Amino acid sequence: MVHAVAARSTVTFTALRAFGGRGSHHRNHRSRSFAVRRARAHATKAMSGDDAQRVFTSDVPPDGFTLANQVNRFAAAKAANTPRVMDIDSVYDGAFLRGQRVLVTGANRGIGLALCRELTDKGARVVATCRRTSEELNALKPEQIIEGVDVTDTASCEKMAQAVGEPLDVVINNAGYFYEPVEKVTDGSMAFDEELKMIDICAVGPLRVSYALYRAGKIPKGSKIAMVTSQGGSVTWREVQNPSGGDYGHHMSKSAANMGAKLLAQELKHEGVMVQILHPGFNKTDMTAKYAKIWEIEGAVDASVGAKRVMHEIGLMTPEYNGLFINCEDGLQIPW
Repeated sequence: MVHAVAARSTVTFTALRAFGGRGSHHRNHRSRSFAVRRARAHATKAMSGDDAQRVFTSDVPPDGFTLANQVNRFAAAKAANTPRVMDIDSVYDGAFLRGQRVLVTGANRGIGLALCRELTDKGARVVATCRRTSEELNALKPEQIIEGVDVTDTASCEKMAQAVGEPLDVVINNAGYFYEPVEKVTDGSMAFDEELKMIDICAVGPLRVSYALYRAGKIPKGSKIAMVTSQGGSVTWREVQNPSGGDYGHHMSKSAANMGAKLLAQELKHEGVMVQILHPGFNKTDMTAKYAKIWEIEGAVDASVGAKRVMHEIGLMTPEYNGLFINCEDGLQIPW
């Protein structure tokens, strides 16, 4: 038996989080959070695994959870002209970033570079880490660029942590790796070394980084850790998003990353550190270029928009929302 939110309530996670601006959230987050938790507790009941599967993959998921079907999700948001999805600037206010010390891993390209651009634009003090810098990253002139960082190497992460000049307000574990071919048992295309590489970089890597920074005193009480993972890590959603199976390494690495992040959230909450698991949404980057033919029907956005969505969620992080798995497209939860 599992427990799941199985009914809609008048006090909705959707209304309180997905459609609320940051200002209203911070004025009322304590009373709102209590109301959400109380409503969800009243709406929770025991159900079988099969029932839970159907509930979380249906076109009417539990209150506070987003749709599993990406095409339907984007079509519904587009039809309703949902501000949070269609115009992130209508709810996002990055003023909270001014003066904040923010470390970004994988900062030299893709969504990591876009995050650094957004942080720089909002006046944050950026610590950019990567294997090798890029001209684009150098042009941003972050406070620090730390090169030679290999998230699969503990000593490299420890050296990086010692190089960070001052304690951090936010850590964004963004570095990742994506093996492009779709692996299948049936056609002999399994790539076990690549699977292990993805798990090491995407799941163990963020823990190495967080561990090294915490042990070096760079993640103090009150700071935030954002784990950028993927909806691909949701086991519940595989029947909808991967009806034919396959693509093992990517999905296993993201599920493992989610588990590691959840355990980290449970541990560090006792130290006053917040951790959240973030699906950044479908972004138009080199990593997703092989899916260019479905970018438009699934609502892919420029990485600059994706960066704002991620920063909006980081701005909403409070102890009450610690350890949630959030879709940055609409601010709703993704089932594990």
